[in-house]
Amino acid sequence: MQSTALTARRRRRELDELTAETVDLLVVGGGVTGTGVALDAAARGLSVALVEARDLAWGTSRWSSKLAHGGLRYLATGDVGVARESARERHVLMTRTAPHLVRALPQVLPLTPGTGRRRGLTVGIGFGLGDLLRRDAGTSSLVLPGPRLARPGEVARLVPAVARERLHGAWIAHDGQLVDDARLVVALARTAAGRGAKILTRVKAINLRADGATLEDTLTGASLTVRARVVVNATGVWAGTVDPSVRLRPSRGTHVVVPAARLGNPTGALMVPVPGSGSRYVFALPAQLGRVVVGLTDEEAPGPVPDVPVATQAEIDFLLETVSGVLVRPLLPDDVVGTFAGLRPLVDTAGSSDGPSADVSRKHLVEVSPSTGAVNVLGGKLTTYRTMAEDAVDLAVKHAGLTAGPCWTTALPLVGAPSLVGPGVSTGSTSGTGSTSGAGGGAGGGLPDSLVARYGTEAAEVLAAAVLPGSASAVGQGMTGAAHLDITRAEVEWAVTHEGALDADDVLDRRTRIGLVPADRAAVRDVVEELVADALARL
Repeated sequence: MQSTALTARRRRRELDELTAETVDLLVVGGGVTGTGVALDAAARGLSVALVEARDLAWGTSRWSSKLAHGGLRYLATGDVGVARESARERHVLMTRTAPHLVRALPQVLPLTPGTGRRRGLTVGIGFGLGDLLRRDAGTSSLVLPGPRLARPGEVARLVPAVARERLHGAWIAHDGQLVDDARLVVALARTAAGRGAKILTRVKAINLRADGATLEDTLTGASLTVRARVVVNATGVWAGTVDPSVRLRPSRGTHVVVPAARLGNPTGALMVPVPGSGSRYVFALPAQLGRVVVGLTDEEAPGPVPDVPVATQAEIDFLLETVSGVLVRPLLPDDVVGTFAGLRPLVDTAGSSDGPSADVSRKHLVEVSPSTGAVNVLGGKLTTYRTMAEDAVDLAVKHAGLTAGPCWTTALPLVGAPSLVGPGVSTGSTSGTGSTSGAGGGAGGGLPDSLVARYGTEAAEVLAAAVLPGSASAVGQGMTGAAHLDITRAEVEWAVTHEGALDADDVLDRRTRIGLVPADRAAVRDVVEELVADALARL
């Protein structure tokens, strides 16, 4: 086993090594699907290189609702297969591979005269069917409690901002919530690196071929050729720009960010039906760093793919208006402290263009490209990344005639999980031995709950490995308006020394998610830039 630490030094070394070897598998794309493919292939004993033009979780993988959900919505649209797959993959995440990053979240659907007797009954039936999927997946009720009716008092405790007037109860159901989607991607990448995969960011693939690609190091401008026995295109919504044979139908999902205090610091998610739809809801989801995320939309997004999608005013207004229908005081534009939007890489299959994007199946597609000869892995969603990766590696192995072991990622915990399978994996401390003990099962040993939530069993080492001054202090300590940011200076250093961050933007926008709120980003940017520069200088 190798170190799981991703660093600038390791990147340079492995980029040099890549020119002198032929890898079994070249993965293009560093989102949840690409890193999942890299881990699956490396765990089977294949040599793997992953290249990402920008940073880990640059694209759609960081713009989700941060849910590992059981596919309840897909039951409503009749897509039972996707719903069942979602429930099973949620079970894997919550009980085996990433229990430190995914937790049970109560979701509250208020019942009022406006909900309607029929809608309330339909929701109850839907929750019941969703619970059957939970049981089918083998998920214990101790992990995810079953649905139930609740009294108004319990609703007020979970979501204090809900209007009590005419409220006669609520349905409560539980689903999985990620502490952060980008953290899942980083954990996948590091776990893959521990099994020998080369994880190379700021490396752009040009002229993709069946036997490799031309690469450009965007930091230096240098060009190199990589040879591979098979290539996997996991570039998500950009797949069509890499392979002209790919047909996607992107849809935009927009969220707004509001201070958690504005909704009474909820501990449960609010679930509000979209008027006129039998399967769509707007959620107000409690998140880290004192925020609530309200989302999401499902809008057609034709045309060129932007680097960073932007929320439209119409979508923002729709979200605020819908969720405000059950609040004591409506959310106003002035309450919004941030917005974000992501593009879903939906597969444009025959007949899919005839209806709204919300009705397009989230089933993934894996096939050999007639244009490039590479294996394309398309569509799907965050929760089912592992099965997408398994299918892609299965096809890649068959297509290239490779010798590989069976897939075992259902039993392979990611870095930070309570236990690691197989020979000891180093977390990549300076000594190379690392430690993953001492932080599991909560904030043991005086560790902050928030630190454990983000790093699991590595939480203690995040603090212990820091060498820069004031490591346990929050980055916003003493700054007006930044007291809610519980990100420590040690976490910034760890992002550089272990998680492959190469600049302050990587830390702000993808390792910590401070950047979801522009005012927070501006408040601590100077501090983060200084810490990143100091950490890079020590590598």
